[in-house]
Amino acid sequence: MGIAIVDGIEVKFDDAEKLNGIELARRAGVEIPHYCWHPGLSVVGSCRMCLVEFGTRDPHTGQISIWPKLTPACNTPIRDGMVLVTQSEKVQQARAMVQEDLLLRHPIDCPICDKAGECLLQDFHFRYGQRERRAPWRAFSSRRRDVGPNITLFVDRCIMCSRCVRFCREISGTAELMIVHRGTHEEIDVLPGFPLNNKLSGNVVDLCPVGALGDKDFLYKQRVWFLKRHPSVCTQCAVGCSIWVEENQDRIWRIKPRENPHVNRWWICNDGRYSYPYVHHPERIVGARRREESGWVPVNWTHLSSEINSFVRSAGSLVGVLSPFLTVEEAYLLAKWIRSIDPRAPLVLGPVPVAGEDERFPGGFVIAAERCPNRRGVEEVVAHFCGRVTPFGELPEVARSHRAKVVWVSGGYPRPWDEAELLAPLGELACDWIVQDMFFAHVYERAKYVIGGAAFAERAGSYVNWNDRLQSVPRAIRPPRGVRPELVLFWELLGREGAPDPNPVRVELAQATAYFAAAIAPVPETGIDLKVNLLAPAGNSLDRSVV
Repeated sequence: MGIAIVDGIEVKFDDAEKLNGIELARRAGVEIPHYCWHPGLSVVGSCRMCLVEFGTRDPHTGQISIWPKLTPACNTPIRDGMVLVTQSEKVQQARAMVQEDLLLRHPIDCPICDKAGECLLQDFHFRYGQRERRAPWRAFSSRRRDVGPNITLFVDRCIMCSRCVRFCREISGTAELMIVHRGTHEEIDVLPGFPLNNKLSGNVVDLCPVGALGDKDFLYKQRVWFLKRHPSVCTQCAVGCSIWVEENQDRIWRIKPRENPHVNRWWICNDGRYSYPYVHHPERIVGARRREESGWVPVNWTHLSSEINSFVRSAGSLVGVLSPFLTVEEAYLLAKWIRSIDPRAPLVLGPVPVAGEDERFPGGFVIAAERCPNRRGVEEVVAHFCGRVTPFGELPEVARSHRAKVVWVSGGYPRPWDEAELLAPLGELACDWIVQDMFFAHVYERAKYVIGGAAFAERAGSYVNWNDRLQSVPRAIRPPRGVRPELVLFWELLGREGAPDPNPVRVELAQATAYFAAAIAPVPETGIDLKVNLLAPAGNSLDRSVV
């Protein structure tokens, strides 16, 4: 164990941690400004913005000796007895000089720059820069060129921090970006015929500390100060990346990664980043409707829960299909309601979409072939009620043996999932179907009730990723008019009082099952590891395998 001092504050650290000056200062609550350093990339020490005073303290006399030259905090390893001074006049002058040098060649086009409002160059100028500009103003050009299908490069705004270049070499492993020319003529570029087109390319926009790299999907659409950000979970694959959903007036404008060292670290893939347009698709199902001989009849939400309760109770026997896109709380409430009507009702895991194979990148990031966010969580809910997990392919056999009169199908799929060949074995079932989903598809040809479902950003609740980590997130946006989220509908079907809230449902589930036991406590932002509960008690023979 070592001790270092940051601006008079003693900080303890483990020698095995291999901290640098920036990381140590953060532990003391001190932020050292920087451009080129990033915790997920190699260290180059090129921007010089993090220059501070270093020194050592004599362990016997306690006397402090400061080194004669300023030293970059990013590439200086911390050892026991080291001293950091981050606010001296010498340090402040150095920061002001770095800022002044960067702004000599930087176009002052903040009013039209997409990065305005979240630009480090802009922020650091006001915090650490010179009070007045000493160099004459000069005309500037705003050269721009496409470097890939999703990314635009504004050449003159680049401060050559090289974050984007290092990301493509170290994390995506594709190395499309490079530095061309030398000296003041240095630029970021790509080779002709080799555009920036890897599946992680959107991360270079997040990494860029200025407005040099622009996301074509977001460019010139919104000002960042109009956006409100909400923590969420990406539902495009089983990894369950932590994300920020940024919206304005209940419309999503962009998705960005949310740091989580246990899941996705600092990155997300383009599949998750650019997946949100389906949330606002004009063909989404809104409202609820009932099939009559004359056609579809709208059902008022006020009467829907009582009408469905009466319809299902009169039928007597039913089967529930629990989608892997439901939250844990929604799956639990739906299963509980189905079992309250038919205590022996079978519960079936909905179709689990799979595309290709897992994609692994040199930096450790993974895109899972399993394209749903909560198979593990829904499996455990089904196993809790039924003792085993029944895959969707066994639905016809299960429904026939149970003599089911009603099949409840939950959805939440971002695209139609029920292809004709998938539903072909179900054609013999003489059942009434109740379907809640976002888009029309083949299954609605046999449905008695069709109910509009919510998208991922319109849900509050918990997801369990393929590594058994549970993450709880709030709702990010309100659903469109005529859509009631699944949690709300299931809450009403069960006759529960008060406003629908996933937290007491999660606690109830945690008290009822060993697997979710750790979720009885408030869930931190990075989630809870449920692996500790995977060892079932002796005598518990639950079959959680999916054929």
